[in-house]
Amino acid sequence: MRIYFMSICGTGMGNGALLMRALGHDVLGADQNTYPPMSDRLRESGIEILEGYNANRLKALRPDLVVVGNVNTRGNPEVEWLLSNREIPFVSLPELLAREILQKRNTIVVAGTHGKTTTTTLAAHLLRESGLDAGYLIGGVPNDLPTGAHAGSTDAPFVIEGDEYDSAFFDKRSKFIHYCPNILILNNLEFDHADIFRDLEDVKRTFSHLIKIVPENGTILVNSDDPALEDLLHINWAPVLRVGLGDRADLQILNYRESAEGSDFDLIFKGEEWGHVSWPVWGLFNARNASMAALASALASGCPNPVEFPLGALASFNGVKRRQETIHATESTTIMMDFAHHPTAVRHTLESLRGRFPEHRLVMCFEARSNTACRNIHETAFELAFDAADEVHLGAIFRAERYPESERIDLPAMALRLGSKAHAYSTNEELESGLKDSLSNGGKHVVVFLSNGSFDGVPQRIARYLGKPKF
Repeated sequence: MRIYFMSICGTGMGNGALLMRALGHDVLGADQNTYPPMSDRLRESGIEILEGYNANRLKALRPDLVVVGNVNTRGNPEVEWLLSNREIPFVSLPELLAREILQKRNTIVVAGTHGKTTTTTLAAHLLRESGLDAGYLIGGVPNDLPTGAHAGSTDAPFVIEGDEYDSAFFDKRSKFIHYCPNILILNNLEFDHADIFRDLEDVKRTFSHLIKIVPENGTILVNSDDPALEDLLHINWAPVLRVGLGDRADLQILNYRESAEGSDFDLIFKGEEWGHVSWPVWGLFNARNASMAALASALASGCPNPVEFPLGALASFNGVKRRQETIHATESTTIMMDFAHHPTAVRHTLESLRGRFPEHRLVMCFEARSNTACRNIHETAFELAFDAADEVHLGAIFRAERYPESERIDLPAMALRLGSKAHAYSTNEELESGLKDSLSNGGKHVVVFLSNGSFDGVPQRIARYLGKPKF
């Protein structure tokens, strides 16, 4: 089948195209902007990339199927041609994945407001290190896997990140509704994606739909420390296993400790010792991510008793890019990037770095870029999270004109309330200058850039400004 991907250079669409190519389909696509690393990976796999959108060109190509990206909307010339002529069928990426892969596999779906990418990567890493040719689709760049997507063997599990965002302009269901979970991981649940959900209850509604499609011979793994998830468990048909810190957890995390090298903890499954984990990753939230991934992997692999599944691969886990990723390090200054753009994720990241660098001045740089971060719905929560840093630099709101002033987060007012340690800037270039002045004062610093976007390249320029790193 000849499949044409619109917006093929996006992470999800590009990885989806690579999966279809691996399955033997003839794949090509187009994007308004073709950019590495995805464009390079696609071309290396023999996938043609066309620049821009052109209805006449699409008509001449005559693909068997068009996959419409989530960012493609009415007004796009190719979308308008597809709708007007109805000569070529079109689907969303989630629908294509379900049809071509997920309906035929033992599928682990990782859902939740935070930790999806890391937990998905952990499960894929554990399964593959155990000897299974597991497939996976990850919404980030894993450090331990060759790519963010792999079809794997048809008789092995498939792990996929379950996003609650909508599927396409013509399918407003959450992506994960398409994903046919046999094992469902529910990491946590908070209000996010303010552009498509009204409030927390609206988010709960779509998660309740996901829970209802887990088969009775499947399993739901739930963070037992999150009360918002407990509210949903009266609607399940599948058995539930709880993972957490308390006594009611089926898989209990005990004796969590951190050191300069990482963290360690013990896992107890239904009263039976599973093992001691010592790994180069910080944060209790990451210990929970690992525990969820380990239990899901054990169940998916067919172990009669989960404690028989090996945990040793956790010691070699190197994480995901943009998740506490170090881009520069000397004896005095470390520069990091992190994807956190929700108050809870920001708080977890700062707490983790505080424990990891107890003798350093913790400097946080934040770019409001996502819809949730740019609106004032979480302004108080962001302020409380930012207060954990020793120094706060607030960059320009990305495309601030998209939001009415009455709905927009007020970063200058927030900086005033946080006091002398906080600074708000009208441009990211001004932030860069202010940060350089701060770092010139000497002492030990750990600087973390928090954004789900590029931060206008400021992190990389700061790293170059500091000179050759010493690793």
